[in-house]
Amino acid sequence: MSVQQRTAVRSILSSRRSLAELDEFFEGELRDAGYGGLEVERSPVGTTMTVFVARPGLAIGRRGTGIKDLTEKVGSRFGFPNPQIAVTEVETPELNSRIMAARIAQIVSRGTAFRRAAQWSLGNIMNAGAAGVEISVAGKLRSDRSHGEKYRAGIVPKSGDTADRAVSEATTDVLLKLGLYGIKVKIALKDALPPDFQLKEQAQQEEKKEENGTNQAKGTQEAGPQ
Repeated sequence: MSVQQRTAVRSILSSRRSLAELDEFFEGELRDAGYGGLEVERSPVGTTMTVFVARPGLAIGRRGTGIKDLTEKVGSRFGFPNPQIAVTEVETPELNSRIMAARIAQIVSRGTAFRRAAQWSLGNIMNAGAAGVEISVAGKLRSDRSHGEKYRAGIVPKSGDTADRAVSEATTDVLLKLGLYGIKVKIALKDALPPDFQLKEQAQQEEKKEENGTNQAKGTQEAGPQ
């Protein structure tokens, strides 16, 4: 590997590390606002960061004090020249895996049983229009031994290009009296599925419609003209 290639690799790794640290920072600062992700755009003028949240009012603060304080923290901690932070509301929080994983962690930390929290979230996600969802909870759920449980609904692609494009995945943890719980949420988005991908239920419904149409046509032919 040449010197130029090594320099390029180090630059990429440094950039990814910086982005991961920035993402972790916003996740901690905007937890109550329902942090759902980050986009960073660098230009000669400065760095623009777009944060996606479920409750923009909590992120912006009264008269913009919250966002002003957040901008100052980002500038001093990460050294970005002229940082600009834009807050965007997540239209459907139930289809954002990061927001839903954080919600489950918050619900469980307040004393709700993890099974009830998982089932409640499962229903809300599917009702919001997801193609499928899988929620995994791991830790000392019932005894001193750690184990995991999964809750599923709909269809969630597991591998390949379809999974990469259509499945939103997030992981978080919550510390309880029994120990640390790990929570993973996978949401398959209908709009991101390729055109040739069809849910089994939809295929069955279309087959029934075709069968009914064929049977009606046969009945008409057998009856003949009156």
